[in-house]
Amino acid sequence: MDSVENRINSLREEIRKHEYQYYVLDEPLISDAEYDALMQELIAFENEHPDLITTDSPTQRVGGQVADRFQKVTHRRPLLSLDNAFSEGDLREFNRRVGTAVIRPDYVVELKIDGVSIALVYEDGVLQTAATRGDGQVGEDVTANIKTVRTIPLRLPKSFPRLEVRGEIYLPKNEFLRLNAEKEEKGEKTFANPRNAAAGSLRQLDPTISSSRALSAFIYDITYIDGREILTQKEMLDFLGECGFPVNPEARYCSGIEEVYAYCEEYQEKRHSLPYEIDGVVVKLNSLADRQELGYTAKSPRWAIAYKFPPEEKETRLLEVEINVGRTGVVAPTAIMEPVFLAGTTVSRASLHNFDLVQDRDIRIGDMVLLHKAGDIIPEIIKPLVQYRTGQEIEITPPAACPACSSLVVRFEGEVAYRCENINCPARLKESLIFFASRDAMDIDGMGPAVIDQLVERDLVRKLDDLYALTEEQLSSLDRMGAKSAANLIQAIESSKSRPLHRLVTALGIRFIGGKSARTICEHIHSIDEFFTVQADELMQIPEIGPRMAESLVAFFKEKSNVATIESLKKAGLNTVAESKGPESQKLAGKTFVLTGTLPDLNRDEASEMIIAQGGRVSSSVSKKTDYVVAGSEPGSKYDKAFQLGITILDQAALLELLEA
Repeated sequence: MDSVENRINSLREEIRKHEYQYYVLDEPLISDAEYDALMQELIAFENEHPDLITTDSPTQRVGGQVADRFQKVTHRRPLLSLDNAFSEGDLREFNRRVGTAVIRPDYVVELKIDGVSIALVYEDGVLQTAATRGDGQVGEDVTANIKTVRTIPLRLPKSFPRLEVRGEIYLPKNEFLRLNAEKEEKGEKTFANPRNAAAGSLRQLDPTISSSRALSAFIYDITYIDGREILTQKEMLDFLGECGFPVNPEARYCSGIEEVYAYCEEYQEKRHSLPYEIDGVVVKLNSLADRQELGYTAKSPRWAIAYKFPPEEKETRLLEVEINVGRTGVVAPTAIMEPVFLAGTTVSRASLHNFDLVQDRDIRIGDMVLLHKAGDIIPEIIKPLVQYRTGQEIEITPPAACPACSSLVVRFEGEVAYRCENINCPARLKESLIFFASRDAMDIDGMGPAVIDQLVERDLVRKLDDLYALTEEQLSSLDRMGAKSAANLIQAIESSKSRPLHRLVTALGIRFIGGKSARTICEHIHSIDEFFTVQADELMQIPEIGPRMAESLVAFFKEKSNVATIESLKKAGLNTVAESKGPESQKLAGKTFVLTGTLPDLNRDEASEMIIAQGGRVSSSVSKKTDYVVAGSEPGSKYDKAFQLGITILDQAALLELLEA
């Protein structure tokens, strides 16, 4: 056992070192594959010896349970806010006040990260609790979510009986862009700025959601330490770095207020080139002893101040609104404006996100509008300047028909987005084809994005059913597609015709209808023709089928272009009738399985069919009622949760052995 425990400890130390190099220093020493191999070895050891799992193990970063609510945490010392300065004069006045108690004050200046304040408590070098600032006296316990932030160490290389630090959790600009693009594609409300996104991510009750967002952190203050004396802010930042905390590299020592103001001017210009958003500079007296001399007001320290950058906003005129259709069918308005130079670039276009936002802000064509960059990145109209209105402005309304294909535009209850439901809409055709051919849908081997791009660009495929009219000669003409590959692809297309009905329903890409719900529905609706007449209330009688699913499915089968496509698929010979047979046996009756990761030889649908054929049930989420989790490569958070709950984890070989027993 000693050798196993030593290897586990060695692996943890090595993984922590590489996490620090990768996430904090951005200087990886090994490849991702080598890192993954170390992590998988540690997971395997901990799986075999669960008694050796510790809360600070790298495997526990996404191991927290879903919380019902956040517990309250009382801070040892109040987490105060800062007074603000808005000009050089304000800074000089602050320096004058400091100078009444301190001779020749010197400062440390740090960028004011626009994020969420966090307080971390370590005991004997191990992270114990993480709490939000709250009202300064009492915050919320978000420890499980903070453990998902890779730049936050779970164990420190330097150990002290107790260490309490304060920092800022933030969302990098590129992650903010990714999250908002993802939300727009789904027709969801976007985040207003990176701070809003970071706060929302940190307050998720399910830590796996926090884990899916690339939150990061900078630590800038020690609020309590047992076992070490620190004399200056500069020494404090150096010490935090030695402890493995992420410390902002732009912090700078300034010998006087002239250098402080020069720093503020420098970063007011540089702010747009940083990978995170800042809204100012924090100025702190360097000497901790001098700070004690100056003391505090009821709300803020007298020895620090936040220099706030002026907001970058410009006025311009909204000339017209362009209606665009996204790759998932979302119909969204884009503002076309008189060009204006803003935050480092010339801006003439801005997303209006959705029509609800347009109506809430009462934005009209012809308006003079106030423009800024949300998150310092995305051009956004803050509001119309109604004082300039002439009465000639035109209200902006949602279109009744899709601007790309003229099909009916629909809006589902609870969503802000309007959508085109035509599966063959030119704006979403590539996405429809990629999903239709994917492994969990019609599983057309060789029909990947690169092939689909060429088929659409060369006008060989204009709608889904055109796939089944392709010839070897046409496919052979594509780049990197020889005669043999073309023949294999034709065979794969032909084989897809025999897929079960539920796979076809999945492949149609109906909003809210995934593989599991399609299978459930096809246990009650046994032919594609029945979908043309089924009503929403009938669908809602099916277990696990709710109003949004039912509404979406009915809307899809009412769209004339979709009906025509399905009729063409029937003529092409696709299977449109469900098998009526029940399970082959009841061997796995009452057992619930969850599939995660990529299995070597089976896709998830094939594995699901094998389990269901033996009377088992396949679920999409892990809970205490789960009996088995079947894990392939890159299993993700479901594996971690199963491991935490002590659920039996099977690989492909173990699953097949169970099915054949």
